[in-house]
Amino acid sequence: MKSGFVTVVGRPNVGKSTLVNHMVGTKVSITSSRPNTTRHSVRGVLHLPGSQAVFVDTPGLHRPRTMLGERLVETAGASLQDVDVVVPVVDATAAIGPGDRMVLARSIAARSEGGIAVVVNKVDRASRADVVTRLASVAATVEELGGGERAEYFAVSARTGEGVDELVEAIVRRLPDGPPYYPDGTVTDTPEAVRVAELVREQLLRRAREELPHSIACRVTEWEWPRIRCEIVVERDSQKGIVIGRGGEVLKEVGTAVRRQLPPGVYLELYVRVEKRWQQRPDALDRLGY
Repeated sequence: MKSGFVTVVGRPNVGKSTLVNHMVGTKVSITSSRPNTTRHSVRGVLHLPGSQAVFVDTPGLHRPRTMLGERLVETAGASLQDVDVVVPVVDATAAIGPGDRMVLARSIAARSEGGIAVVVNKVDRASRADVVTRLASVAATVEELGGGERAEYFAVSARTGEGVDELVEAIVRRLPDGPPYYPDGTVTDTPEAVRVAELVREQLLRRAREELPHSIACRVTEWEWPRIRCEIVVERDSQKGIVIGRGGEVLKEVGTAVRRQLPPGVYLELYVRVEKRWQQRPDALDRLGY
C-alpha cells in the first residue's frame, strides 16, 4: 500500500487547519478567523483503500514577536523534517509576499521524497482572474527558488471543498510504498486532554476581540471522567473579566458549545487565571505545553 506523512505549511490564517479537516473528512484541528490559531502540530489520518495519508497541520510560519511565537515557528519547521510530501498553502485573495516566499523556500528545502503540492486556497473569495494571476505568480516563485521540477499546483477552497478531492488524489499518488502507521478508525493521535483544551480555546477565540486571542492559553488540569477541569490563562486582570463575561456569561456560552462536541454526560469546569507575560516566559510556556 501507499502511506506517508504530509506536512501542510503556510503563513498564519491562510486556511491550513480548515484544509486538513476537509482532507481528513472530520475535525481534527480547531479553526478561527484569528491568526496563529494552531499552536501544536496536529496529525489527521485519512484511510483510503490501499493507502493511508497522515496530514500534519502546523502553526503559521511568521516573524515571531514573542517567545511563544518563536516556539510555534520551531514547531512548524520541525514538521518539515522527514516528511514524504509538503503542501505549502498561499492565499488566493492576497498578493505573494515575503512571507509566502519564505514558506515556499522552506518547503522546497525540505526535499521531501514526494516533492511539493502547492495550494492556492480561498478561491471562493477571489475572482477567476485573481486566481489565475496568483497561480502564475506562485509558479514563477517556485521556479525561481529551484523547486519547479517536482511541484504541482492546485486552486482550492478549503471552506467549500472545491478542488480538495483532486488535491488529495495527487498527494496520495506521491506517497511512497509502506505500511499503515495508524490502525483503522484512528483519525488523530492528539491526546484527549489536549483536544478538550483546544476546543475551549477555539470557542474563546470566536468571542474574543483585539489583542486578547494571543493572550489566551488553555490546558486541562484535572481529568476524572466524566469531570474535566480546564484552566484558561490570560496575561492581565482586565482580560480575565472579558473572558468570564458579565455574570459569567461568556464562560457559560463556551462551556455549552464545547460540551456539544463531547460525549453526553461530561461535566466541564472552566476557571480563569492571570499569569503575567506568559508568552515571554520559558517556564510558563513549558507548563502550558508549548
